[in-house]
Amino acid sequence: MTKSDLIAKVAEHIPGSRKRDAEVIVNTIFDRMVEALAQGDRIEIRGFGSFHLRQRDSRIGRDPKTGAKVEVASKKVPFFKAGKELRQRVDGIEEDPSSTPSAPSTPETPSGDFGSSE
Repeated sequence: MTKSDLIAKVAEHIPGSRKRDAEVIVNTIFDRMVEALAQGDRIEIRGFGSFHLRQRDSRIGRDPKTGAKVEVASKKVPFFKAGKELRQRVDGIEEDPSSTPSAPSTPETPSGDFGSSE
């Protein structure tokens, strides 16, 4: 899926919206996520996953063309960890109904009269 595909899907799901409106929405979300990561914040989207920064130490690398040793500076890299729900959906596993809270069910009244004693 590309960013354009995502914009088109958002536009489809918002009645009466234009593609330009959906583009503003998607760009705003992505821009805010980039800003948060740039500030060192963690981003958590329940059921989807989380984004955070990892520090990579400086190291000695090799130039693939010449084979010469090259100093690679330390840097921060974004890291994504998929949430449980996303992992299960991608793997085709349906969520266990016993693990999610649901509305209390009302017991069915059995046929027959159990209220009278003879």
